[in-house]
Amino acid sequence: MSTTLPSDYAAAPVLADVLPPAKKRGRVAMFVHRYPTIAIGGALLAVIVAIAILAPYLWTVDPTAIAPAKRTRAPSELYWFGTDMLGRDIYSRVMFGTRVSLAVGFAVAAVSSAVGLFIGLCAGFVRILDTVVMRVMDGLMSIPSILLAIALMALIGASVQNVVIAISIAEIPRVARLVRGVVLSLREHAYVEAAIASGTRVPKIIWRHILPNTLAPLIVQATFICASAMLAEATLSFIGAGTPPTIPSWGNIMSEGRALWQVKPFIVFFPAVFLSLTVLAVNLLGDGLRDALDPRLAKRI
Repeated sequence: MSTTLPSDYAAAPVLADVLPPAKKRGRVAMFVHRYPTIAIGGALLAVIVAIAILAPYLWTVDPTAIAPAKRTRAPSELYWFGTDMLGRDIYSRVMFGTRVSLAVGFAVAAVSSAVGLFIGLCAGFVRILDTVVMRVMDGLMSIPSILLAIALMALIGASVQNVVIAISIAEIPRVARLVRGVVLSLREHAYVEAAIASGTRVPKIIWRHILPNTLAPLIVQATFICASAMLAEATLSFIGAGTPPTIPSWGNIMSEGRALWQVKPFIVFFPAVFLSLTVLAVNLLGDGLRDALDPRLAKRI
């Protein structure tokens, strides 16, 4: 049987594409498109962490070296950020001050998250402890965190370690209350009730069913605690209750330059800019993680 088409039939013309061909994105481009705040905040924070690690190699000098003959010099090619009242290079002090702020922020976030997670898990799953422990946490939360940190610093003295301890104690109740709320909601789920009914021990239930579901909100909360701790450390140092004056921190630099703010504003300006950028980077990262880890807020392409 012949399959030749009659001469009356002609091939259909090829139509031009109305829409441009879809471009294939790489994994990195797809991630940046889906979570721009994580990409921006993470990149900015990575740069600041690199500055802290490479501070001795970024054309810096001894941040504690005093040169009275070169005091309060304006920014120039020799002194990029100028000098302070004792002739110390502000650029070097700001670069090395990055280490102090990041160390305090990360340490406070780690300590308060770990301790608050333990307290929240115990209080949320063991009802006997809930009443006593959470009332103590409520009492600590009733005191403004900065005032509590100032009081603790007055008791234990000024040092970087004591700053971490003081700020952590002020932040632990917030983490504990967050974890406790998550645990109370998870206890009502069917798989947890089934584990309890089957005789599974409480530590195993917490480890296998409760703990993994608390990590997402805990990670997001830790980022905000990190940013809050950096601000608290700068505030404590600014009022003279934080790190010792011999340690170059952003709060100490701003505290020493506030007396000359009207005539030499650059002494306060540069550390304030670095502090603002660091807090902004951590907050952007936290907002992006919240969107990525919370299925109700996750962005869809």
